[in-house]
Amino acid sequence: MNTNQEDVLGRIRKRYDTLSKSQKRLADFILSHYEKAVYMTAAKMGETVGVSESTVVRFACEVGYDGYPGMQRALEEVIRVRLTALQRMEVSMNRVEEDHILSSVLRSDIDNIKDTLAMQDLKTFQKVCQKILDAKTVYILGIRSSEPLAVYLGYYLNLFFNDVRPVVTGSISETFEKVMKITEQDVLIGISFPRYSKRTLKAMAYAKAQGACVIAITDSDQSPVAADAQYVLKAQSNTVSFVDSIAGPLSLINALIVSLSISRSEQVEKNLADLERIWKEYDVYENVGEDEEDYGKLLS
Repeated sequence: MNTNQEDVLGRIRKRYDTLSKSQKRLADFILSHYEKAVYMTAAKMGETVGVSESTVVRFACEVGYDGYPGMQRALEEVIRVRLTALQRMEVSMNRVEEDHILSSVLRSDIDNIKDTLAMQDLKTFQKVCQKILDAKTVYILGIRSSEPLAVYLGYYLNLFFNDVRPVVTGSISETFEKVMKITEQDVLIGISFPRYSKRTLKAMAYAKAQGACVIAITDSDQSPVAADAQYVLKAQSNTVSFVDSIAGPLSLINALIVSLSISRSEQVEKNLADLERIWKEYDVYENVGEDEEDYGKLLS
């Protein structure tokens, strides 16, 4: 698959022999130190390499981008997919001042949610909701850092669907044991973000081969997770550290849950009323001062 991280470094290598001497110095620096180059301004990169800012801008155009920001965005994809957790940690230590960690992380999450909103296609979202509503069984697959998202989605869908099966097992054999009975009447929702889980990719390919409707929740149409998906819901997950940001994906999943719950409002209300009675009978939650009258109003 032709992804952005392949494009930017591949473009530089492909055009290397045609570059000027100063442009080759830039190319050498980016190819060897892209984890540093991605966070540099054009002026800073020029100063580091020993060329002018205008040379940096021309270089970005020479390798096929509409300017330096375009090349920088492509380099960001390299960081997201290629760097190990340790490398990402090292990069984040250089980017974030200790006194501003809280604001940096929160602003990054806010940006992720804004970017996620901008990525949405309402028609695709509505089609995904309908496919889930029509499914006999809903499988939700999330491995490693995507596991909390799968568990969260599964918890809420279980309130108004009869057969929801989160697949969050540790080994590839267990994963296939969980999805082996999937049929064309079912839906599999695969959730994965850089660095993409091979187990998720293989399970989604299997589900597709069995005729199931496969839905991907990932970061782009170019994601390998999208390859075997009939529908793709996109969310931004950029991070300032080795920790994967799930703010964008979680907001998208919340929207999915709300939309589905409205379509199944009668079932949701009945199930929640039953659950409230069970929770109260078995003293599940701490009493925060609600009396019997307040409780009755809640269920009415």
